[in-house]
Amino acid sequence: MALSTPDPGGAQRGGGSLDPGALPLEALRPALVAHLREHAVRTGQFVLKSGRPSTWFIDAKQTVCRPEGMLLVARGVLALLPPATTAIGGLTMGADPVAFATAALGNATGRPLKAFSVRKEVKDHGGGGRIAGALDPGDRVVVTEDTVTRGTSLLQAVEAVRAAGAEVLLAIAVVDRGGAARDLLADHGVPFAALLGAPDLGFPFDEPARPSPS
Repeated sequence: MALSTPDPGGAQRGGGSLDPGALPLEALRPALVAHLREHAVRTGQFVLKSGRPSTWFIDAKQTVCRPEGMLLVARGVLALLPPATTAIGGLTMGADPVAFATAALGNATGRPLKAFSVRKEVKDHGGGGRIAGALDPGDRVVVTEDTVTRGTSLLQAVEAVRAAGAEVLLAIAVVDRGGAARDLLADHGVPFAALLGAPDLGFPFDEPARPSPS
C-alpha cells in the first residue's frame, strides 16, 4: 500500500490544496500506477545505486516528464501539501521535474508556490551556495524526490534547506521503493509521505522499515 499521509501544519489527506475541480489523491492513484507501469517500470536483472541486485527498476522521470504523468504527479503532490507551504524543491535532478511541475500547476490553480533546486555540491562562483531558484529564509518547505530507496537524497535536501534558513514541513516522494525513508527522516524531525509505494506497483520494498516498538 502507499504510505499514509502525515498532517504537519494542518495538511489534509486528499487535500484542500487544489482547486475544486481537481481530483483527490485516492482517485489519481490508479492512473498513476498505470502510467508508471507502462512508462517507468522495467523488469530483469539490474544493479541499484546501492550496489544491490534487483529484479526490477523504475525510472520515474519517464512518468514525471511526460504530459499526462506530469499532471498526475503534480496533482498528487499538491493534494499532500500542508496549507502553510510556500516553496517546494529538492536535490537535483530527481526532484526538479516534480517540484517545477507542482509549482506551475499550483500557481495556475490559485496555490502560489516557489520552486528551487538543491545542488549536489556548493557552487564556487556567482552567488555560491547549494540553492538554485526561489527559496528565502523563513519559507515553509516541502522537499521532494521522484523515487526514494533509503531517503538519503531527501535528507540532503532537508539539511540544505535548513541551512538556508527555511523550515521543512514535509518530505514527499512520487515512489517509495525502499520503505526505509520514513524512519530515516523521522530521526531528523521530518514527516514523510509518498504517492505510491513499491507494493502498489507489484513489488516488495527493498529496505523494510524498522518494526514498530511493542
